[in-house]
Amino acid sequence: MPKQPKKLESHNNKLHVKKEDKVFVISGKDKGKTGRVIAAYPRENRVLVEGVNLIKKHAKPSQQNPQGGILTQEAPIHVSNVMLVDPKTGEPTRVGYKVLDNGKKVRVAKKSGEIID
Repeated sequence: MPKQPKKLESHNNKLHVKKEDKVFVISGKDKGKTGRVIAAYPRENRVLVEGVNLIKKHAKPSQQNPQGGILTQEAPIHVSNVMLVDPKTGEPTRVGYKVLDNGKKVRVAKKSGEIID
């Protein structure tokens, strides 16, 4: 049986977090942890967070990894399970958007009103 393609969850593939943002995990097995976003996958509505959702992967010996064995690596988690960390207070916050006078659209922390971008 052929492998089914991943189901895309929505047409609006804008995420409230970007690469290098500091995020707080609000649900799941790693609830309460904070980490940096390593990669964002807008088509799947998922993000890869440093030190969160660690999985064990069995690797055969290869050129890059001659030893092989069991590797620990991060797996993507759903973007709805993370909140951006407010740069001012260090607490998790919702994200709003604001258009500046020069016409540039920026992300704004709802808790402190601080501009994120």
